[in-house]
Amino acid sequence: MQFMVMHKMTEEMEQGLPPDPAEIEGVGKLIGEGVKDQVFVSGEGLKPSSQRLHIVYKDGQRRITDGPFTEAKELVAGFGLLRVRSMEEAISWCDKFAAVLGDVELYMGPVVEPWDLGMMPKPKNPPLRVLSMHQVRPGDYDDAPPDPKLVAEMGKLIAEMQESGVLQATGGLASPKRGARIRYVGGKPSIIDGPFAESKELVAGYAILNLPSKAAAIEWALRFGEVVKVNEIDVREVCA
Repeated sequence: MQFMVMHKMTEEMEQGLPPDPAEIEGVGKLIGEGVKDQVFVSGEGLKPSSQRLHIVYKDGQRRITDGPFTEAKELVAGFGLLRVRSMEEAISWCDKFAAVLGDVELYMGPVVEPWDLGMMPKPKNPPLRVLSMHQVRPGDYDDAPPDPKLVAEMGKLIAEMQESGVLQATGGLASPKRGARIRYVGGKPSIIDGPFAESKELVAGYAILNLPSKAAAIEWALRFGEVVKVNEIDVREVCA
């Protein structure tokens, strides 16, 4: 089984403050262990919401709002990691996505690169990598199988994006009913089984993990929360 573990923005992350070296070391150790055990598949950190866009598609119209977002109500249904030349190009791919899916809203912004953390020199003219996360819609709670026509059309779009070298990773998430949320109060975690409400905080980063159960994914998320000081972590199953 695959799971997506998403930690949420804190005030410090929103300010764009560099992470504590001990946190970088701790996360690196956790990921290194996950790679060795063939648990860790991929993961990215995201830049503050001041560098993100909120894009809403409704009745064939598109509305874009620039960040920062203080009251974002985010509940992720799926994601796409894109490698593009500009945000305008990324938006054009979102337009194609909405043309297939219909009314949908998403948050999109650049990911944190190694040179942003001082781990390597910044390359000349580096490509822009952005993460798009579209939001849960009412029908996403019932776990009904998707329409075969929609699946075929989305498959064609994914193939087009892969052939163009734009799409680096993508996936849909199972209903929030099958997920869990870890909330920290006073540094102590409490676990809430799904379904759960939208979150006021945007996703700050994620990891895709190969694990045998939701309980194992929650355990990994708790270990992450011991290293990085966060307020909230969502654990969601990735659709097969």
